[in-house]
This record gives sequence, C-alpha cells and structure tokens, in this order.
Amino acid sequence: MNRGRIIVVIAVLVAAAIATWLIYGRTPRERLLSGYIEGRNLYLAAPVAGTVASISAVEGTRVTAGQTLFTIDPATLSAQGEQAQASVTAARTQIAAAEATALQADAEAAAAGAEAERARRDLARLLSVKADDAAAVANKDIDAARAAVREANARLAAARRTADSRRAQIAAARAQVNEAQGGQREVQIRVNQLSPAAPSDARVEDVFFQPGEWVSANQPVVNLLPDNKVKVRFFVPEKEVARYRPGRDVRFSCDACGGGLSATIRYVSARPEFTPPIIYSRDSRDRLVFMVEAYPKRPSNLQPGLPVDVEPLP
Repeated sequence: MNRGRIIVVIAVLVAAAIATWLIYGRTPRERLLSGYIEGRNLYLAAPVAGTVASISAVEGTRVTAGQTLFTIDPATLSAQGEQAQASVTAARTQIAAAEATALQADAEAAAAGAEAERARRDLARLLSVKADDAAAVANKDIDAARAAVREANARLAAARRTADSRRAQIAAARAQVNEAQGGQREVQIRVNQLSPAAPSDARVEDVFFQPGEWVSANQPVVNLLPDNKVKVRFFVPEKEVARYRPGRDVRFSCDACGGGLSATIRYVSARPEFTPPIIYSRDSRDRLVFMVEAYPKRPSNLQPGLPVDVEPLP
C-alpha cells in the first residue's frame, strides 16, 4: 500500500514538473522566429566586346568600393579616341579661320561705311551750295553725288551681309567643336567602362573569364554580392506583426555566423501568407505569418541561404 502511494506521489510530481516546464521552462530558442539570409547578386560587364587584359578579382575574397575588378583591352576604342581628338582639332582650326575672315569682313564693312558717310557728306555739301546759289552747282554733279551715295550704301550693305555670314560660320565651327568634344567625352566614358569598379564593399562570388579570353559586349565577367544587398528575411505570426515596423532593430543569430547580430527592418509585407515550407515546424505549420525584411549592420560574413533565428520584439 505504501509502495503504491509512493508511485502515485512520484507520478504527480513528474506530471507537475512536465506541466511547469511546458508553461515556464521552454528555452528561448523555441520562441525564436525563423528566417534565412538572402542576397541579390550584381553582375559586372563591359559595354563593348574585347579581350580581357587583366583581372584583379578573386573568387571568395572581398573588395572595397571603387576597387577595379577587371580591364578589357581598349585597342578598339583607342582608334576612336584618336579620331575624336582629330575632329576636335580640325573644328578648332575652322574656328580660327572663320574668326580671321570675320575680322576681315568687319574691316571691309567699316571701310564701306566710311565711304558711304563721305558720299553722303559730299551730296549734302553740293545740295547746300546749290541752295545758296543755283548756278554754282550743276544738276549733273548732284545726280553723280546721289549715285555715289547709292553705290556706297549698296557696298556697305553687302559688306555687312558678308560680315554676318562670317560670324555665322564661327558659330557653326563652335558647334562642330562642341559636337567633336561630346564624341571625345563619349569615347573616354566608354574607355573608363572597360575597367569597372566595385560600386560598394562586396564579396566576389564568381569570376567567369581569365586574362586573354574574348568577352562579348555586356557579358558578365565578375559576380559580386554587395554588402548592401544582403538581408535577413523572417516571418512573424499574424498576432505579433504590429510590433514590427520599418526602422526598428531586431537581433538574430545563425549556426555559421554566431550570435549578437542585429539588423534594421526596412520592409514588412502588407499581406499574410502561410508559413513557407522551408521553415515548417511542428508549431508553425499552416499558421498565417507576415514576411519581414531587415538589413544587417554587419553583413560581410553572412552567406545567403543560411537559416537564422530572430529574437521577437517585446
């Protein structure tokens, strides 16, 4: 009888212990939110075809923002650059020639103006003398003076048109210089694009070509995983999603990257979904959740695809 009571008491104590553990004794890990690391790769290419001259990127290593990753042989663009420079030089020569002829045309117009002014003064003088003494000046002299004025005015008008034409040639030559310089800048930009630089700190994922190989235009040569494109994607139960707002920080950990990491929330899905199959568990299966994306503050060692545990926000 005593033995039976002891067994009952032990059973009650075990049941109480199990109940206490179920209510209070779950480890923090069982209350964590599930998620994974995701990254968006960046494929760098050159805008023109050519031979790979050099590659400094090495798979698995890190690169810093502004670091040159590879170079395409600029032989093709070098000829275009020389041609563009020759066009600029020729256009500037045309400007100099047009300015010289314009100065000459302005001088001719000034001379024609002075001649026209003398003819007008001569005519005015003859008319004034005739007004004082009609017999002092013959009509044929006045007619000749008027004809001289007309001829001088015609030469002045022609000289001014020539000067305007020369100035128009200067403007056209300057436009040609601007066009040639634009072509030169375009060539220089394309030459610079033959040596792409990393836009941000990143990890080199793949190098598809080696020096000496031919690369088509816009064909990726290096594959990067930029630090600013790495994010933590995790899922929050429907009843808790109100706590998660852009700008708040969350803490997370993973087996391969350790703990004590943090990330800033930037996106919370507006629509619920069933728990994705990749994070199914006995407790979360078929439960509605909201997807949340947060960007880690130290993303350099995070590998896309790794599962993570996110500490819930209070």
